[in-house]
Amino acid sequence: MTHYATAPEDRIPNHHKLIYGLGAFVNNLLAAAIGGMIIVLNLGLGMNPALVGLLGALPRLTDAITDPLMGFISDNTRSRWGRRRPYILIGAITVGIIYALLWQLPADKSESFYFWYFLGGSLIFYLAYTIFATPWVALGYELTPDYHERTRLMGVSNFVGQVPYMIAPYFLAIMYNEQWFASEVEGAAGLAVIIGGFVIVVGIMPAIFLRERYQDIAEAESKEKELSPIGAGGVVAHNVTNFLRGFVITLKFKPFLKLCAATFLVFNGFILIAAFQSYVIIYYVFGGDKDAGATFVGHSGLVGAVSTLFVIMLVTWMATRIGKRRAFFVAIGISIVGYALKWFCYTPENPWLVLIPAPLMAFGLGGLFTLMGSMIADVVDADELQTHERREGMYGSIFWWVVKLGMAVAIAGGGFLLNATGFDVALEGNQADRTIVWMRLFDAFIPAAASAIAIWAIASYSITEDKAHEIRQQLEARRGN
Repeated sequence: MTHYATAPEDRIPNHHKLIYGLGAFVNNLLAAAIGGMIIVLNLGLGMNPALVGLLGALPRLTDAITDPLMGFISDNTRSRWGRRRPYILIGAITVGIIYALLWQLPADKSESFYFWYFLGGSLIFYLAYTIFATPWVALGYELTPDYHERTRLMGVSNFVGQVPYMIAPYFLAIMYNEQWFASEVEGAAGLAVIIGGFVIVVGIMPAIFLRERYQDIAEAESKEKELSPIGAGGVVAHNVTNFLRGFVITLKFKPFLKLCAATFLVFNGFILIAAFQSYVIIYYVFGGDKDAGATFVGHSGLVGAVSTLFVIMLVTWMATRIGKRRAFFVAIGISIVGYALKWFCYTPENPWLVLIPAPLMAFGLGGLFTLMGSMIADVVDADELQTHERREGMYGSIFWWVVKLGMAVAIAGGGFLLNATGFDVALEGNQADRTIVWMRLFDAFIPAAASAIAIWAIASYSITEDKAHEIRQQLEARRGN
């Protein structure tokens, strides 16, 4: 395998990488905040937990339509400010304002009122969220054409994007702080204003300070495809046809499908059994002692979060030395070892051993989302070579839609899987031996098996460093660069 050095003109300044990473901070902050704060609807307003669950799930169903549609709109926007930046600017301001307003819940209303108020507000919130996030993701794919610099960019972005997940667990404590707020509902209202303001200030930075590399190329390629003027009555039909055609082409592109499949397996193999780790630690390692078990769940989570930061740096370095596909094999392979070690390390004899698998498992998601963004950018180039169109927005939106769809399915499936073990919360620490064995088996080996299948899927992924370099040369020759 030939190793190609990054040309000086292809390097992204470090401060620009950081600014792009601030978009990841905003993106993940919003996701973590609404997920962590929604519990107030139950604990503070007494809403039925089933309704709270619906409020968390129903608005995300619209992503199946809004994500690819926003990707298409962004790809086909022609303005003096670019295809991405106007939406990032408008989206950041809008989503920050809407998030702050969403939590200004009026007092003494019925459960039905709160449900419909929050459902309607959430639908508007997620639409604004999409307007920001989809063009921001697409912008990252076009900041550099270099195979390795793309990995470095995604490494910085993923590193910065991990920080909200380390902050979000404290949101509940902030909302319940009696010195600051009279109630948890007022706490949510105050915290939402702070988060919304932060989102606006930080979220607009990529739109202000970054520049789109392929704006002129996309405009030139779109003009090549204009065969004749379209009458006013045919504009809608023309756009719908182009959207559906682009959607189908994207879904049929085999290298992209392999990335989606691998991501679905690694990420959702983890999400499917995410709750099992807590159950195994509490009910097996600590025999039903919730206080002690919860403490070690927290210890393991902290070790995993900190380890992820180091994993991102290591995988970024590794991918620029041995290539993205091989780096994927190494990272996911190490995570498989970590998952399998749960069977041996989660033991009542020495509870501290539960910390050993955590840094190894961090290679799974830490490596996955560092590499996938960079690899999709390569896929966009390969697609342009075939179709003469740049579809960063469509590729990014469909990829993340697959992630979110799989997450919803995995979360729901995890509950059924737990029931299948025979777990009964009323038994507390007296669960059946069979139940404990099945919980431990699922916890350790479902994500390990899913990750192994993901390695098999990527084994035939065709865009190596040599191939990516060849594609870039052909594109630049065709463009006359």
